[in-house]
Amino acid sequence: MGTHLTHWGVFEADSDGDRLTEVRPWREDPEPMPLIENVASAQHHPARIDQPYVRKGWLENGPGPAARGADEFVPMSWETALDLLAGELARVYREFGAQSVYGGSYGWASAGRFHHAQSQVHRFLNCLGGYVAHRNSYSLGASTVLLPHILADMGTIMSRATTKSVLAEHSKLVVSFGGLSPKNAAVSPGGVSRHNGRGWIRTARENGCRFVTVSPLRDDIPAEAQAEWIASRPGSDAALMLALAQVLDAEGLADNAFLDSYTVGYERFADYLRGGVDGIVKDPEWAEPITGVAAERIRSLAREMASTRTLVTVSWSLQRARYGEQPLWLGVVLAAMLGQIGLPGGGFGHGYGSSANVGLAVRVTSPPKLPQGRNGVEDFIPVARIADMLLNPGAPYEYNGEHRTYPNIRLVYWAGGNPFHHHQNLARLRTAFGRPDTVVVHDPFWSATARHADIVLPSTMTIERDDYGSGEGDRFFFPMPALTRPHGQARDDYWMFGELAERLGVGKEFTEGRTAQEWLRHLYDEWRDRLGERGYEMPDFEAFWAGEPAQLPLEAEEHVAFADFRADPSAHPLGTPSGRIEIFSETIAGFGYDDCPGHPVWLEPDEWLGSPQAARFPIQLVANQPRTKLHSQLDIGAHSQSTKISGREPVRLHPDDAAARGLAAGDVVRIFNDRGSCLAGLEISDAVRPGVAQLSTGAWYDPDPADPTFCRHGNPNAVTNDRGTSRLSQGCTGQLSLVEIEPYTAPLPPLTVTGPPAIAAS
Repeated sequence: MGTHLTHWGVFEADSDGDRLTEVRPWREDPEPMPLIENVASAQHHPARIDQPYVRKGWLENGPGPAARGADEFVPMSWETALDLLAGELARVYREFGAQSVYGGSYGWASAGRFHHAQSQVHRFLNCLGGYVAHRNSYSLGASTVLLPHILADMGTIMSRATTKSVLAEHSKLVVSFGGLSPKNAAVSPGGVSRHNGRGWIRTARENGCRFVTVSPLRDDIPAEAQAEWIASRPGSDAALMLALAQVLDAEGLADNAFLDSYTVGYERFADYLRGGVDGIVKDPEWAEPITGVAAERIRSLAREMASTRTLVTVSWSLQRARYGEQPLWLGVVLAAMLGQIGLPGGGFGHGYGSSANVGLAVRVTSPPKLPQGRNGVEDFIPVARIADMLLNPGAPYEYNGEHRTYPNIRLVYWAGGNPFHHHQNLARLRTAFGRPDTVVVHDPFWSATARHADIVLPSTMTIERDDYGSGEGDRFFFPMPALTRPHGQARDDYWMFGELAERLGVGKEFTEGRTAQEWLRHLYDEWRDRLGERGYEMPDFEAFWAGEPAQLPLEAEEHVAFADFRADPSAHPLGTPSGRIEIFSETIAGFGYDDCPGHPVWLEPDEWLGSPQAARFPIQLVANQPRTKLHSQLDIGAHSQSTKISGREPVRLHPDDAAARGLAAGDVVRIFNDRGSCLAGLEISDAVRPGVAQLSTGAWYDPDPADPTFCRHGNPNAVTNDRGTSRLSQGCTGQLSLVEIEPYTAPLPPLTVTGPPAIAAS
């Protein structure tokens, strides 16, 4: 028996050496996730990559732009594949330089600390001179850029959020814009030992806390909350928040003493609320036709928020849309107007329903990890702009006050992650992936990214290699000995990069003469010694490796966000330019962006139910995170497959919308707009707001060979828009799209993603 980590929880497993014979949740997890069932069933699935492969066209024609995604693959020995790849890396670095290599590798990859794919590939590329990197994330593109200007960096927001136990004891009203999704709150980078996403909400409710969820999905919050559902129009949250703020301002309910002492720019914002800028008072009557929420309900909610200890929390989903900076900024402004930032149970939250690591106790230190070295290339892109970069080398763009230029990428190296899950407008991304000379992918599975590569190297799953791990903010540090032998000829990334590094003359620099097991011991011993110097005792490596998970030291069991700032803003200023909360930002105003001005405003999205496009595409598609997998990981696993309908990802639709289209539960439907289309299996539910469809991301992209804009499997990114949130952050806008839905009456096309692609003779 062994214990192992996934991003969605810890499991115990029995193994016969080749496969897992039983998988169980960790005995100490009070709220285990059924996603664990995907691990064993996926390990030897036909979609596993069994040996190295090279795209036939790349072998025959050499490096260069190509229509990737439909070619055959030729099986190779490890020696031949590594020799080919080393030669191509040497050519690209010699002829075009490190600035021509994109080390993307965006994604959660695996849960181990040493075999973390991003760390491995970035360390390797840094040994060669560096690479063009990405910044920010698809989940938090707008937040990561905006929040440091107005409140704090995302590290502070997440790691020092008020602990959930404090909220459970002190909060009397939680107003959650975008819900408190139980599925999202059950995952965390690196793992979750003890899930508590439902427990703190249950305790808070027992202590008299009331929950209000503002979301197009009624069940986007645990049932334990017994929440009031305000089903506003998707994309209208900024208008609703402005109306709440207007009530607070007009009725004298704003905490002016707090605003004077802890914020800057309120009067500039208040002038906008009052209509001084454009002649429009942003009151509830103004907001009602925009949001679909009754004016009196908005007014009464604002009064209730001002009368009790209130937490204003904003889901990550809200900033994953066009002008996503605005509702996020307004969440901070509402919390500041209530004057409760820094108080137990009140203030502002960002991510309590988005990731398990938000609201945990603060650790003294993080566990050890592999150093990545120094990147010799300063150039980067916002991560959601990868297609723009590949399609438009040399083109200018704006980002966070900078005028930048897209680099000319000749080689893409991807290890860990699946951009054909995260990115928008997948047909456009497919075209973009055809532009570089060479695309290299390490992956355990024939994901869409692997199918669009030239050189494909099979990597191990975590259960097939030795590692150790701990989730972000989690208090447990787990040994993770391998549970089985690798599938086929799969190897870990460290071995692959070590072999490549030797061929390229940087073997000593990459490995430092250590095996993977020697690295595990070395990094652990260094980390243990550092803790010992601070007075914290941890077990030696042998005891840790053979024993139970180690408990990491904590600063304190409980924490209140921004309590020090509230107690003394001069001694504990924020990291903003003024040191205070910036309701109006001189810095952002100075950038001159009409899509993100100096204070939060209502900017009407291009695609929402109030736009002219809704006449042709009258359904607002919400592309949220899935329940049965993390992102697209292990989509071929048993638990994920159990919810498919005719093999397609399920889409939820309100009964009235289904009836208007003559649709019945279980039908296969076509979801489409001008960008593309996909198939999905229909679920009918009144937990979805009328006019809204909910199709989670995560189905492996399965394009029709004759029409790459058509995904046969149900990936909503076939129809989403590849456009930034604004010039400020250039974040992802994949959450919301306008579509139409119709019955699919043609014979169901076959799925190809559940097995390998076409394999040519070697």
